[in-house]
Parts: sequence; structure tokens; C-alpha cells
Amino acid sequence: MTETLTSPLRIGPLALDFPVVQAALSGYSDWPMRVIARRCGAPYTICEVMLDRFITSLKNREKTRHHLMISAEEHPVGGQLMGAEPEQFGPAAVRLVEAGFDVIDINFGCPVKKVLGRCRGGFHLSQPVTAIEIMQRVRDAVPDAIPVTVKMRRGIDDSAESRDKFYEIFDAAYEIGVAAVTVHGRTVMQRYDGPSRWEFLRELKTHAGARVVLGSGDLFSAAACLEMMQYTGVDGVTVARGAIGNPWVFAQARALFAGRELPPPTLFEQRDVIREHYALAHEIYDPHRACGVMRKFGIKYARLHPQGEQVRNAFAVARSAEQWQDVLKTWYAEDLPGCLPAVDEVG
Repeated sequence: MTETLTSPLRIGPLALDFPVVQAALSGYSDWPMRVIARRCGAPYTICEVMLDRFITSLKNREKTRHHLMISAEEHPVGGQLMGAEPEQFGPAAVRLVEAGFDVIDINFGCPVKKVLGRCRGGFHLSQPVTAIEIMQRVRDAVPDAIPVTVKMRRGIDDSAESRDKFYEIFDAAYEIGVAAVTVHGRTVMQRYDGPSRWEFLRELKTHAGARVVLGSGDLFSAAACLEMMQYTGVDGVTVARGAIGNPWVFAQARALFAGRELPPPTLFEQRDVIREHYALAHEIYDPHRACGVMRKFGIKYARLHPQGEQVRNAFAVARSAEQWQDVLKTWYAEDLPGCLPAVDEVG
């Protein structure tokens, strides 16, 4: 398998030592999640998507500092922008660079109905002129040393018109100076239903040639990450929901690339990372907010526990740091083997 894969991954001037990275995850990839992913082997992470207007109006306040929080161990880290009006993107990109983000990523892929209704995210795949203007404005606004990347889906739908618009935007991106494009193998209208079309990614990489393309979709295991690269020829992959509650996927991918196979983390290994994640959340959020934020992660971490349903329920009702610690003391007291998370969803 490793003979057909390439490493490292280049994004403009940045050289990443491994081609499996963490995607932007709305509502999830905040500073604590990104730090945990980096400590577990991710060479690069992207912050959860932020609205251009929100970024330009964001005040430097204690309760909002988590939005632009970056620590030294994170670099390189990307900031992702989403919006409707091209003129808003340039100033927002500058603000992210000033905050310390190393890459600016533009979201043309979000399929959420509310986002599409506000002419954001994946909606831009229906209007190449606007999408191209957005990319140009961002590229012009930030220093040459800052790579600009784009996240897309394979089109609004599977019509010939949608395919033509996709390729118009895709080819224009590189002409403008975009360093890499990440493509999810589903259409916007599919949202997360049905399989991701890896065949499309394979065709796209043949079309792209030496231009850097990353793949996305249905990456819930280390094996899937390497299989996508092997089958499609993409230069790298971005792990999205498959990384929530499973930051070990990055170390497992590195091991598999090297010809080894890492077992699922034991319960003590899980406990230590969950505790570390909670401490990071407590550092940046107030105690009540930290517990609320971590509840959704705990539910995902529970999938690696052999008694996952009971652990999930225990995390779901934890309302304080003390109750959170009680879950760890109760359910992670014995160092049993962990489980691979069941793939019961797609996306």
C-alpha cells in the first residue's frame, strides 16, 4: 500500500510531514480539539468555520477569545472563512492572518440548508463568477507567504451544468494562486446521504496533474485514509467527523503508512486524552461552558469504550467538572482494550 502513496504534503510554502490532516469542523474544531489532534499525530488542523462578517466585527474580549485562540504548538494551523458577499472576505482573511493563522481556507462546501439559504458555503458552487471573485479577493488581501486553500464538494448536484461550474471554479482557483483544493466526494444536495464518490476524486486528480488536491468523505478510519490516497491519487486527505472523539486516527494512519498497525487506545490511554481535552477546554472556557462543550465530545469518545452506550449516557448527563471526573473514575478505572468506533454514519 505504501508504495503508491506520497509524503510529505505541501501546501504552498508549508511542508507537512504527513498527508492526513484534520478538517475544519463547525462546532467542534476549536482550540482544545485541534491541540489534542496535533498531540495525537495530526500535522495540520483547520479551525471551525467562521463567518467573514463575524470575524471583522469580533472584539478582543475574554468571552470571545476562544474564536481566535492559537498556541505555539499548533503551527501550522488554518482558519476557515465562509460568507456571502465577496467584499467581506478580504478584510476577514487579513484579520485571521493577524491573529496568527498560517493558512486561509475558503468554504465552498457546507451543505447545511440554513447556510445555503443565506447564499454561503456550497451555494457558491452554483455561481462561478462570485466564487472566483471571492478567491481573488482573499489571495490579493493576504501576504504571498500565506497559502490560500479552498474546500469544495463535487458540485451542487450531478447535472452536467453543475459539473461544468465545478471545473470552472476548480481550475480558476489555481490560476489565481490557490495552493490546494480539498474536494468532498458528495454533492451539496447529497449533504451526508449516500457514499462519497471516490471515483470522482480519482478523475479529478488525473485532471489536476501536479496541482495539490486533498480528498474528503467517508474517512472514519486510518485504513480509509490510506485507501483513498491509494485509489484516487490525491495528495492528502482531510479527516472530518471521523476525528471527533477519535484523535488517535492520525497516529494510526502514520503507523499504517509505515507498515505497522496500532490497536485502538486502551481505556487508560483514552482516559488520559479525555482528561487532557477537558483541561484544555477548562482553560479557554468558563467552567459551565467547558462542561457543555465537552459533553458532545464525551459522547463521541464513548464509541471507543467496550461499554459505549452506558458511557455515552454517563457523559450526556454530566453537568459539572466533578461529574465529568466521576465518569472517568467509574468507567475508565480498569485498563481494558479499547474498540474501533463503529461506522454507523457517513459524511
